[in-house]
Amino acid sequence: MYPEYMVAPMREELTSVGFEQLLTPESVDAAINAEGTVLVMVNSVCGCAAANARPGVRMSVDGEKRPSKLVTVFAGMEKGAVDAARAHMLPFPPSSPAIALFKDGKLVHMIERHHIEGRPAQLIAENLKAAYAEHC
Repeated sequence: MYPEYMVAPMREELTSVGFEQLLTPESVDAAINAEGTVLVMVNSVCGCAAANARPGVRMSVDGEKRPSKLVTVFAGMEKGAVDAARAHMLPFPPSSPAIALFKDGKLVHMIERHHIEGRPAQLIAENLKAAYAEHC
C-alpha cells in the first residue's frame, strides 16, 4: 500500500468531477451490477499511464452523453475493491490504470493500460466519448 497522502491528490482528480471512490468489494459489486451505465476507473500511481488516464477520463465526462454512474478504485490501496472490479473486467487481464464501461452489469467497453500508455489525454477522452455515444 502507498501512503494516503501520496494518493490523495490522485483520488481527488476523479472525485472532484463526480467519481465515487469505492473501498469495498461489496460496494464495487453493487455499483457495477446496478441498472444503467457505470464507468469504472482503476486509478494508479503509475506516472507513465495514469498521468494521461485521469485527465482523459475527466474530459470524457464533460459532455451530455455520459455514464449514469462514475466510480473508481485505487490499485495498490483497497485490494478487495480492486480485485472485485477486475473480476468484472474478465477476460481482460489485470492492469492499472484501466477504464471499463458497464451497461446493466455487462462489460461493454474496455481500455487497458497498453491502450493508455503513450497516448494523450484527448485521445483517451475521444475513445470514451465514442463508447458513451454507443452505450449511454
